[in-house]
Amino acid sequence: MKKIFFIPLIAFAVAGIQPAAKAQSAKKTKPFSTMGKTIAAYTTAAGTALRLSPTNTASFKEMGQPVETQICVFVNPEKTFQTFFGIGAALTDAAAETYFKLPQNKQQELLKAYFDKKDGIGYSIARTNINSCDFSSNSYTYVADNDKDLKTFDIAPDRKFKIPFIKAATAAAGGKLNLFASPWSPPSWMKDNNDMLHGGHLKKDYYSSWANYFTKFIKAYEKEGMPVWGISIQNEPMAKQIWESCIYTAEEERDFLKNNLGPAMEKAGLKSKKIIVWDHNRDLMFQRAQTYFDDPKAAKYAWGIGFHWYEDWSGGQPMYENVKLVHEAYPDKSIMFTEGCNEKFMPTRLDDWKLGERYGRSMINDFNNGMGGFTDWNILLDETGGPNHVGNFCFAPVHADTKTGQLVYTNAFYYIGQFSKFIQPGAKRISSSASRSELLTTAFLNPDGKTVVIVMNQGDKKTEYNLWINGNAAALTALPHSMATLIF
Repeated sequence: MKKIFFIPLIAFAVAGIQPAAKAQSAKKTKPFSTMGKTIAAYTTAAGTALRLSPTNTASFKEMGQPVETQICVFVNPEKTFQTFFGIGAALTDAAAETYFKLPQNKQQELLKAYFDKKDGIGYSIARTNINSCDFSSNSYTYVADNDKDLKTFDIAPDRKFKIPFIKAATAAAGGKLNLFASPWSPPSWMKDNNDMLHGGHLKKDYYSSWANYFTKFIKAYEKEGMPVWGISIQNEPMAKQIWESCIYTAEEERDFLKNNLGPAMEKAGLKSKKIIVWDHNRDLMFQRAQTYFDDPKAAKYAWGIGFHWYEDWSGGQPMYENVKLVHEAYPDKSIMFTEGCNEKFMPTRLDDWKLGERYGRSMINDFNNGMGGFTDWNILLDETGGPNHVGNFCFAPVHADTKTGQLVYTNAFYYIGQFSKFIQPGAKRISSSASRSELLTTAFLNPDGKTVVIVMNQGDKKTEYNLWINGNAAALTALPHSMATLIF
């Protein structure tokens, strides 16, 4: 197995979370100027040793109107859109258990690689599971059976691995990590199938108890010194899985939010916590958004909508257009990618360049369609793609070989890092487009005034292109199967 190890990086400062905003024209007194600005490029490329590596610099020169034979990436900093609020990953039981199987120096290497803002890729968001999920070693809850009043509520299962891991990640991120939590299933006795696995529905008699369960979880975590930024109502509420799962129709989720969860959060003094609806694939997200956000009583409690990418698991095309439809119809609601991974783990695929390209393609398209933040699935898994108590083994950007104590960085780590390292929370997306289909691009204006342009070459050939802004252009090269971040 080829092992790719972490390469120390140069970073930029990261600001705090900002809400999503409507598309708007930037109010500037004069046009954006490239005069005196030099582009610094950082590249990850197949068939090379380049991994978020400084590659070259370029300067702008007058170009004027390009002709059709000149390949260009066009950027218009005058047109700004949604606010970027961060990138991160899930700190699951599996990730935490794997982390504590590593030698201490490798634990520190992993934390630095992901969370350090100077020498790592600067993650600022984390997700964790409420009760067990498929990436737990066994099923568990925080209460005794039939305890409707939640008198026995205790997060003891999380204290061994998960809570220490979250605390270590928070410290590595500089003391602040925007943590949100998602349930995969209520306790079995709250459900009509009397099973945490295999779908089933939350019984109406337990709507109030389950809403209070969220508040108990948040307060218990915060008592442990871990602020909780938000929650999602249910992971994948339309999926009957062989692992922990629970079904809600759009109407059921809407009514639980407006009649139970929202009021319970307010009553518990947790009104400031963000509530994310849907938390499932792009395929149904527009219909679900309509159901939640067209109801004023439900919409007032919802910060935004979360989505996954698994609608393309059978070889279909990702439904990026649905993200755009939600953003256009409900511009006051935030949109966040809450989970995605490469499935069906095989150790022979750890060097597969497609692992990272799936992330790059998805992130560029979703940002361009209104997404404000991105949360990967497991931040770390072992050499089997687990642990996982139902055999649903998957890829993570980084795998630990727990037998040798080594870390394997797949190219997905570097593709995500091309965004998370250089785009600062609070940045505004700006217009960016390419004149050839092999090039994908998105761009942001950081709070510190720097412009960040990401260019992904999906093709097999080296592509010479011009970064064109207001009649001036810089000559650049996109290596085959590469991702470059341009900063100026």
